[in-house]
Amino acid sequence: MSDTSSETTRWSVSVSKKTDIAVRTFLAQRGMKKGDLSKFIEEAVKWRLFEQTMAEARSAFDDMPPDDLDDLLREAVTATRQDHTHEA
Repeated sequence: MSDTSSETTRWSVSVSKKTDIAVRTFLAQRGMKKGDLSKFIEEAVKWRLFEQTMAEARSAFDDMPPDDLDDLLREAVTATRQDHTHEA
């Protein structure tokens, strides 16, 4: 999930002292330097956004019966495989 873009935006964030110590200790234990904090935060934010997006997508199917959901997933997998077979 690395970003190859050279453009960055500076953020000012506030976290609890406990979180600050925990993150800096975690990074230090893995040989990471002070500058790696930004990379760590960016990766964490990307994962959190991904998790939230997936949770929203899953909730859209909450009222669908499991068998119908299985059928829908099978159809999507079959269609995707067919598309990739025709492209090759």
